[in-house]
Amino acid sequence: MANFILVLCLLAFSYTLATAFEPSPLQDFCVADTSTNAGRVNGLPCFDSKLADANHFYFSGLHIAGTISSSVGSKVSPVTVAQIPGLNTLGISLARIDYAPWGVVPPHTHPRATEILTVLEGSLYVGFVTSNSENRLISKVLQKGDVFVFPIGLPHFQQNLGNGFAVSLSTLSSQNPGVITIANAIFGSNPPIAEDVLVKAFQLDKSIVSRLQTQF
Repeated sequence: MANFILVLCLLAFSYTLATAFEPSPLQDFCVADTSTNAGRVNGLPCFDSKLADANHFYFSGLHIAGTISSSVGSKVSPVTVAQIPGLNTLGISLARIDYAPWGVVPPHTHPRATEILTVLEGSLYVGFVTSNSENRLISKVLQKGDVFVFPIGLPHFQQNLGNGFAVSLSTLSSQNPGVITIANAIFGSNPPIAEDVLVKAFQLDKSIVSRLQTQF
């Protein structure tokens, strides 16, 4: 009997893992209804499919370079369910990334998506870090037309290796991949993480931790 209960528990756990990601649609499409506060299971509520038209599946503007004003020298222009309501439940999205000379997309993770990056212009140094305890850096310099994959959940980064501007296009395996920028999350959390925790975790002087927290 105990073995039978254990098997049931393992099956239930496996089912939970299998359904943790966006499931296959049970209808042709589910255009997001952003006007309602109805409960959400895994996506946004759908509105009447008979009211859907081409504009619900359309976005224009990825040919326009993003305005780079960040201190890190990059601009991400997302195309998720927020921009295309018809992406709801389909498990895919895009992002255009513009890079200033030597600009970076700092180390970050996507908790809900694998990312496939294609270089459209310029040369990029990209990489990701594997999980503990190996923490191995897997990196490569990419040229125009090259493609690189960042596995789901792993910290990764991009850097423009030139004096000109660079552009890449990313496809992500979620309508809402999420993003956690490591430095912002650690040193810019709200409320702040206790300084003593960060001092021990990063083996830094308390004054340095305090300065970093003011920057983020």
